[in-house]
Amino acid sequence: MRLAGILPEDAPDPRTEQAERLKLMPIPVMGLVPQPSLEDTNTIGVTYGQDDRGYSDMTASITYTLWRNPDDHSDPVNLADLDEPTRRAIEAVPPWPRPAWLVEQVGRMHYPQLWEAVWTTWHRDPSEHSAVASVLVDHVNHILMNQFRQELGSDTKPWEMPAPVVTGRMVNSRVHVLVGGLEVPAAEVDTDPFVYGIGADLAGGGVVTAVVPRTSLERIRIEFTTRA
Repeated sequence: MRLAGILPEDAPDPRTEQAERLKLMPIPVMGLVPQPSLEDTNTIGVTYGQDDRGYSDMTASITYTLWRNPDDHSDPVNLADLDEPTRRAIEAVPPWPRPAWLVEQVGRMHYPQLWEAVWTTWHRDPSEHSAVASVLVDHVNHILMNQFRQELGSDTKPWEMPAPVVTGRMVNSRVHVLVGGLEVPAAEVDTDPFVYGIGADLAGGGVVTAVVPRTSLERIRIEFTTRA
């Protein structure tokens, strides 16, 4: 018997389905170069658009766990700043067995997550929306509207916010970033008080962007590489 809202212990790991969907991505998925402060938890989101010609666009997003003290994961400094209700919800153990992958994901909620920190975005047809500056602005606003609503003083849902927080006028296109070990032209958003964003065109087509909280910047090296 299954109770509504309760996953059975043998429920499949959704990451398996995500990995299969990711095979549809026409270009390699990018991530940040391996570094001690970041852990790629294999948490990948895939969004896409379709029309009568097939897939018109696709974005793969990578979420990382941030380690403030990467030399000792048990150090309390690594714990996320959680309010008491959230902490209690995470630590509550239900009276029924849960899938191992769910227990793992709940456990990771004790630590800071760089949610959708890196996007690899592909568009079938070049347009103003596929330009690196446009994709970067979309990524920055996506993070702000989903992760920083309280800081922005908004109680509305992300899709109810009246206007973009960041616009194309805030993009600086006179910077560079390392992609695959090579320095390439890039665009950045360095004017927002809560996040920093940077992105570049990929040699094989598409765009890679990264958006991270400013509070984490000093612990992160923003350099892109093909994700293994």
